[in-house]
Amino acid sequence: MCDERSFADMDAHAAGTGGLTRREFGVLSVGAGLAMMWPGEAIAAELSGTEVTIETPDGRADAFFVHPKTGRHPGVLLWPDAFGLRPTMRQMASRLAAEGYAVLAVNPYYRTAPAPVLPEGADFADPPTRERIMSLMGSITSETQARDARAFVDFLDAQPAVAPDRKIGTMGYCMGGPFTMRTAAARPDRVGAAASFHGGRLVTKGEDSPHLLIPKMKAHYLIAIAENDDQQEPETKDVLRKAFADNGLEAEIEVYQGALHGWCPPDMKVYDEALAEKAWGRLLVLFGAALA
Repeated sequence: MCDERSFADMDAHAAGTGGLTRREFGVLSVGAGLAMMWPGEAIAAELSGTEVTIETPDGRADAFFVHPKTGRHPGVLLWPDAFGLRPTMRQMASRLAAEGYAVLAVNPYYRTAPAPVLPEGADFADPPTRERIMSLMGSITSETQARDARAFVDFLDAQPAVAPDRKIGTMGYCMGGPFTMRTAAARPDRVGAAASFHGGRLVTKGEDSPHLLIPKMKAHYLIAIAENDDQQEPETKDVLRKAFADNGLEAEIEVYQGALHGWCPPDMKVYDEALAEKAWGRLLVLFGAALA
């Protein structure tokens, strides 16, 4: 879950591993995790990364688009976590682009402010930051997610670097997890693979629960669940497995033992390199098969 409890778990984890704030952890990540994720100078020189603006029904969205300089490639839409579009997400998008994908990392909060919406190293433990994040998250609805998804997929399809004869993938972290489900349901004709990493609220009791959209999807799925998220909502994985199976869709759904909510982005306090690499590897397998 992407909520105050999960953020409290991050703080508790930090206290037990030296008491680093998210800002301090982010500084260390620049020299470790982010350096690991950047594809390297030789490969980076073969990529084209630009800041772009996308027209949507609700305004102009800022985003980062990166792809190999030559050729046409499967498009991928990357939804950030609650901290929004920032250097870490651009690095992760670039790492995927180096594998042969045209990746669009978006600012889901563009209606409120251009990225970055938080200062570098912003920590949820800080009350004003916490209030800001919760307000930003509350500004997005299931309807705006679907509208944005259509606009962003249309943007990808209009790019010369995107192969029109290949399916599009989508991936999301934290609050971005359910966004991938709304994307797959909004454009089932184009989205062939989707991945949620420590996604929150994939299954709710509301009429707009993301899992209720599964009958509209045609995408193969990867759902990587944090252990503490599973402890809070142990039924979610079973509901998802049944829904995908009932609709004849392939889905790899796994609880990552030892992983805390937010373990994948390297600038998070709970980042776990080994488990993040495992999840990244499964993403590459999914996209390699479903977007071929």
